[in-house]
Amino acid sequence: MSGSDSPRVTRLLPGALHQAVKPGTAVVRLETTDDRRGVLDGAWWPRSRDIAAELPVLIAALTEHLGPVTRVGLDSSAWEELPTRLTIGDRVVHIDSFPVGDDTVLITRGDQDLFSLLVIPPHATPEAARAAMAEAVRADNLVQAEQILIDTGTPPGA
Repeated sequence: MSGSDSPRVTRLLPGALHQAVKPGTAVVRLETTDDRRGVLDGAWWPRSRDIAAELPVLIAALTEHLGPVTRVGLDSSAWEELPTRLTIGDRVVHIDSFPVGDDTVLITRGDQDLFSLLVIPPHATPEAARAAMAEAVRADNLVQAEQILIDTGTPPGA
């Protein structure tokens, strides 16, 4: 088999990755499935609304499992001083401001792979955050992010 005939290796997340990205700062939970039927691909629980402090640790954790992250889409009204780009490690990550709501973050890997994460508000209780994360990573979840937060006891605007 020649080098051009070798199979393409896809980097997938380990099932039910639940990782404290940096103690005391953020928690990420993602679920990889062969079919992406659910509304969300995972959840992120930042400890503050300071994007310069929170986003680098999220991107570093995602890059380790997904490969390079090129863009992040956030709602500018939900974060303190949202920049248009951040340098994380040796890469520039572009920050797009979308009216996605403060309960969602959109992550782009490469040119087009898009992942949608529930953003659990920093004020959430650990119990509510765990319940919201569990719902967000269910492969058959069809519930929108805002409703998950309400259903698990953390209204988005609280």
